[in-house]
Amino acid sequence: MTILDSIRNSIPPVHREGYPFIAIFLVATLLVGWFWDPFYWVGGILTVWCALFFRDPLRITPKAPGLVISPADGIVSSIQMATPPPELELSDGPLLRISVFMNVFNVHVNRAPIAGTISRLAYRPGKFLNAELDKASDDNERSSIVLETDFGRIGVTQIAGLIARRIVPFVKENDVVDAGFRFGMIRFGSRVDVYLPEGTDVYVAEGQTAIAGETILANLGQDMKPAPEHVEH
Repeated sequence: MTILDSIRNSIPPVHREGYPFIAIFLVATLLVGWFWDPFYWVGGILTVWCALFFRDPLRITPKAPGLVISPADGIVSSIQMATPPPELELSDGPLLRISVFMNVFNVHVNRAPIAGTISRLAYRPGKFLNAELDKASDDNERSSIVLETDFGRIGVTQIAGLIARRIVPFVKENDVVDAGFRFGMIRFGSRVDVYLPEGTDVYVAEGQTAIAGETILANLGQDMKPAPEHVEH
């Protein structure tokens, strides 16, 4: 392997959703920098940040019955019982909710937490409060999916944040997805909630760093011993 190959392999790919934004940053840098040289440095840094924001690295997803994998990179900000969004039609009562908060430096491509069929996809407009706030689950703009799995129905909600202004879905109803499958992204900084049955065996703690497509959040297969296979996505 050459040095060039090593460098290329160490740089994560950029998701196609980022191409227009990177182009805008680059063109703005060149135009403004033409009239004011210092902006070449400022614009260059912002362009690199934009490219990093839209990075889409490969992930090695654990594969075993019942495992619930983190749908987002970030911090596990909350583990509590909460009523899911009404548009999901999951439950009128509280379910176990695990929330992962993404800042503007995290990877923002979101991944399916478990294999299943998307039986419902629902969008709800709303506010743009700080996504770390608990009321953001009720008040903020959000996009949700319901996954029909071998272990019941699982809800996943992408929540726009203070800076995020756009939720981009990559899937549609009746799509069959595997754990770790890219199902959407949020621009720029936000939160993803996963709704699970009460009594689910949780494998993470609040404040823990999660990696989308790799970190095991919970286990729905109560009798399974965690010796999963791994598949690259």
